[in-house]
Amino acid sequence: MSILVVDIGTSGVRSAIVRPDATIAVEHRQEVLPDTPAPGLVEFDATRMAAAALATARAALAEGGPVDGIGIATQRASTIVWDRSTGEPVAPALGWQDLRTLGDCLVLQAEGLRFAPNQSATKIKHLLDNADPDRRRDLCVGTVDSWIIWTLTEGAVNVTDASNAAVTGLFSIETLDWDDALLATLNISRAAMPTIVDSSGPIAPATALNGAPMICGVAGDQQASLIGQGCVRSGPAKITFGTGGMLDLVVGPDRPTSAARSASGTFPIVAWKRGSETMWGLEAIMLSAGTNVEWLRDDLGIIDSVAASHDIAQQCADTEGVVYVPALLGLGTPNWDYGARGTLLGITRGTARPHIVRAVLEGVAQRGADLVDAAEATTGLTIPSLRVDGGMSANPTFTQALADATQRTVEISPVLEATTLGAAFLAGLSVGTWRGLDDIAATWKPLRTVEPAGAANRERWASAIERASGWHADLSSFDF
Repeated sequence: MSILVVDIGTSGVRSAIVRPDATIAVEHRQEVLPDTPAPGLVEFDATRMAAAALATARAALAEGGPVDGIGIATQRASTIVWDRSTGEPVAPALGWQDLRTLGDCLVLQAEGLRFAPNQSATKIKHLLDNADPDRRRDLCVGTVDSWIIWTLTEGAVNVTDASNAAVTGLFSIETLDWDDALLATLNISRAAMPTIVDSSGPIAPATALNGAPMICGVAGDQQASLIGQGCVRSGPAKITFGTGGMLDLVVGPDRPTSAARSASGTFPIVAWKRGSETMWGLEAIMLSAGTNVEWLRDDLGIIDSVAASHDIAQQCADTEGVVYVPALLGLGTPNWDYGARGTLLGITRGTARPHIVRAVLEGVAQRGADLVDAAEATTGLTIPSLRVDGGMSANPTFTQALADATQRTVEISPVLEATTLGAAFLAGLSVGTWRGLDDIAATWKPLRTVEPAGAANRERWASAIERASGWHADLSSFDF
């Protein structure tokens, strides 16, 4: 009972066939990069994204099908508005990183409403205000999962699952539905919004594909990665080290008391919803992770490739006191300081390229430890080990630094991007490929484990964070 997974990331689309033994048998990819027409603006061509999803899904099915169901994992909070009758987007879609609604967020904040510019809420308002200021058109609003499902079902349904809906800024944790008061405040019609469905369960047949397999699993990328790494019970946490870094863990079925950011800088999330069960989780966020290694390659030119960062860092035993704070986009959990900036400290005349490269890798690892500390402070839980995926999980210098900074065993995911497995598990639960969560937990077999071999200097790290903070006071004053 194989599963087709359509996985939509920030920079590309991939479709894969996942077998019942939780292995990926077939995979097809297409690059779909966002555009940045001006600083702070991030948009993408939703029509091109849909075409890539169809092309890769059809190619995967032709090579590895048939399948018993479809799972979908997508970037979260990116927003598309399209005409219901024609299926044509009314404007370029707005990516989750887009900051053009920052001013709207500040105006609404003055009115007592807290929205972040990376949530969908003000993006929806912006698109509707420009395309349909009088609200007379019959338009559909959706996140990327909604748009892809609309495409695969040839316009039959507009839906989203609870894990995606909960990060839009328009979701009520009490009713597990859209918050009508917030919709009214932003002048968004409920009829335009997608229906919220379970993360695991039959949704609609994908009539655009051969055999019209049933779409029966949907999740946001971070929740899919959580499930894909077998973190389906309270205990282990995963961190995905991609462009940014996201720590997620399962808390349990009890609803959080608030949807707001905690004092430790973490957020409650819906891990998944299945039937009468809603599983809640927690997320801690690092705004830049792999971006820092790309900076070494693309902007400084001191490494030829991302992979070379390991080899160069190994040319020195330690940084000899050099410390790097990876705050190229500010600091997320626990500080949430948008005005903090990347900081390189402790440089001497003897500092060489290997010291700087190692300091960058160790700095990202130290931020990973910050996320762990914040998650434990929020939940009161103890995180015994860390499961990691994403591009940086392939770097041995980095994963050893992470084990040393967190003083925990680090378990490396057998697949670089576990989102695909998570979406497959959710779909497979619906069609019987896996019988329950215990079956999914049992599939976890790390590629390798890394034990602490030393201890990072967390006191010096705290001092470095303090020095990096508040560099742009005006930006540091923003708090969403």
